[in-house]
Amino acid sequence: MLGLPDDTEACLFDLDGVLTRTAAVHAAAWKEMFDGYLRERDGAGFVPFDPVTDYATYVDGKRREDGTRSFLESRGITLPEGDPDDPPERETIRGLGSRKNALVLKLIDEQGVETFDGSIDYVRAARKAGLRTAVVSSSANTVQVLRAVGITGLFDARIDGVIAAERDLPGKPAPDMFVAGAEAVGTAPARAAVFEDALAGVEAGRAGAFGYVVGVNRVDGRHAAALAERGADVVVDDLSELLEREAR
Repeated sequence: MLGLPDDTEACLFDLDGVLTRTAAVHAAAWKEMFDGYLRERDGAGFVPFDPVTDYATYVDGKRREDGTRSFLESRGITLPEGDPDDPPERETIRGLGSRKNALVLKLIDEQGVETFDGSIDYVRAARKAGLRTAVVSSSANTVQVLRAVGITGLFDARIDGVIAAERDLPGKPAPDMFVAGAEAVGTAPARAAVFEDALAGVEAGRAGAFGYVVGVNRVDGRHAAALAERGADVVVDDLSELLEREAR
């Protein structure tokens, strides 16, 4: 059914890069934030943030503070955690995260949000087939993005960065957010399918022993191979491919 195991009861979708074209917006915001910080810190000799390699390796799919910390550690930089309400100008993990979030909201406001139509068609097909659906995203802006593109009603539950912080859920690659998503729609991980474009998200799906993990490749052949290596059962360029396979 829809390219999934027959006993699948629910579909758990990441948002950025799977359903909406916001992964590039996040990558641009991370780059602007990190480059600005590193330029201030290191001067003319700073090494820029790579919006492809660094984004995929250190921040994609992770909670904002985890991504900030992970990338800085890759550069040998240690900062205090700070507080959740640290302003963007504060030199802490939380402060830099706030700076990045302000940039994301600015870019979304300026550029708007687009969806991957084939993936939205897949969500609709899943619901028509009687499968429960949830969006599981590390983004704290999930509600705003869902509303902006008018797809809030396609999901029975939402587990996002805000809820993860409220419940103190570890971010991806830990499986906790996806496990919470499965619980929210009343099914066991073994009967739920995970849909992810981030390496950390695929790792989370595999670590949680979910019934099926679909890797969504929006980058290139190397990223597709990496998704498979991290545990994706199948890798597609868009969820419409699963609908096409079903039709055949």
